[in-house]
Amino acid sequence: MAQRKVVSSALIRRSMLNTVSKIVKSRSFSSSTSKVPLSKPLGNAPNVVFAEGDEESDTHVTTLSNGLKVASQTKFGTFCTVGILVDAGSRHECFYPSGVSHLLERLSFSGSRLYQTRDDVMKAVENFGGICDCQSSRDTMIYAASVSRENLPSLVELLGDCVFQPALPDTEIEQALENIKFELQQLDTRPDPEPLMTELIHEAAFRGNTVGLPKFPKYEEINKLDRKTLHKFLRSHYIPSRMVLAGVGVEHEELCDLAEKHISSQAKNPTWSLDGDVLKDESTSQYTGGEVHLSKTFDLSMSVVPLPDLAHVSVGMQSVAFTHPDFVPFAVLNMLMGGGGSFSAGGPGKGMFSRLYLNVLNRHHWMYAATAFHHSYDDGGLFCIQASTHPSQIRECVHVITQEFVRLLNGVEEAELLRAKTQLKSMLMMNLESRPVMFEDVGRQVLATGLRKSPQELCEMIESVSNDDILRVANRMLSSRPSVAALGDVSNCPSLADIQTALNSKDGKLPRKFRLFGR
Repeated sequence: MAQRKVVSSALIRRSMLNTVSKIVKSRSFSSSTSKVPLSKPLGNAPNVVFAEGDEESDTHVTTLSNGLKVASQTKFGTFCTVGILVDAGSRHECFYPSGVSHLLERLSFSGSRLYQTRDDVMKAVENFGGICDCQSSRDTMIYAASVSRENLPSLVELLGDCVFQPALPDTEIEQALENIKFELQQLDTRPDPEPLMTELIHEAAFRGNTVGLPKFPKYEEINKLDRKTLHKFLRSHYIPSRMVLAGVGVEHEELCDLAEKHISSQAKNPTWSLDGDVLKDESTSQYTGGEVHLSKTFDLSMSVVPLPDLAHVSVGMQSVAFTHPDFVPFAVLNMLMGGGGSFSAGGPGKGMFSRLYLNVLNRHHWMYAATAFHHSYDDGGLFCIQASTHPSQIRECVHVITQEFVRLLNGVEEAELLRAKTQLKSMLMMNLESRPVMFEDVGRQVLATGLRKSPQELCEMIESVSNDDILRVANRMLSSRPSVAALGDVSNCPSLADIQTALNSKDGKLPRKFRLFGR
């Protein structure tokens, strides 16, 4: 039997080779095209279409009579990305149970006047040759889809219908609330600390106001979320003057016409009643500083690969809004600090030249991660360094972080600054090669400022950042009250007063703690 298998497989291979050779010999281009030089086009070939013009910086913005802004960006290709951005998010939930915007995200595209169920919406988008998604953040709700360009009219109609005519049936709301409960359980048990740490540092920095309000709903308030609450939130925030219809890869005039036809008309008679209570929080974010500790034990038994028992800490300082002139220097500073995980940190040989790699991860083997984050909004910001280590060394971990903050007051070397600026420009331009990223950039800038700064203008602003700018923003940052968030076994975490003392010192060292009998 084994010999028969060998013989049969050899015959199959020989037959396949004969078939391939016949196909190759039957092709006529193998001899004719080899004689055509590369400097000349092939005969009978279709005309080549090139992407010409300064399309990357050509962003058009029009404000309609009802206040809706329409923004478009030309981009070469057969697909387009279009969506509606709403000035609404968890920061606007001051008068509502936490989690309204999160629930609306889960209920997005779940049925409307034209499409009865979520399956109907998804089938329609699939027929358009695209995909759709909704994302909620602290300050913005984004409904978007990418489809082939010839289906743009149908897509805009679908977006207007799903945003202004949502069905919100009780069965969908109940299912969404159950999914959120499961999501909260997963968030509380999984070892990835970043979502919870982001929540905690915002809570500490903006205590009880605007962006300090929780993005994820509190478990005890989930049952307060119902259709009546959703309608009140929608009536207060889902109005055309708080929206932008943004498109990338579309013609501006066509998008404006479609906005008038499908968005403005739908906004006049939405699913929710326009007569009723309107509750809006228009307050400006107030940076408070402070500390938030969350003691918890991570369940590491479910992991296939053994995971270390870690404690996580984040030290933050006040930064600026993204409309502030110092926003770009803060972005350069964020790139200069850099950071990441200690796994395969590598050092200079792997191109990891940021300060948190060179000064922290490469020198302190007991630190598992150290990363700089810059959270910026239209009325405030937060710059922080987040790190992970064993619970017994969390005090030493904070000690290292405060030293890195204070070391910024010594300025930066020319080569170090040039490298950070080059990396930031490279990251900016590479990200904007993606159509969905460009869409979000266009939509967010127009929603916040009414216009869009081109990538070329941003690169010029990055290039102009100097050592004096870094010193100025570092002094500005260190003059604020610190914010501290700690997660895990945080019994050894230093107090906020000790961290403040370290940041006000010349060397950034924490005050010494004297202990009796080694305790």
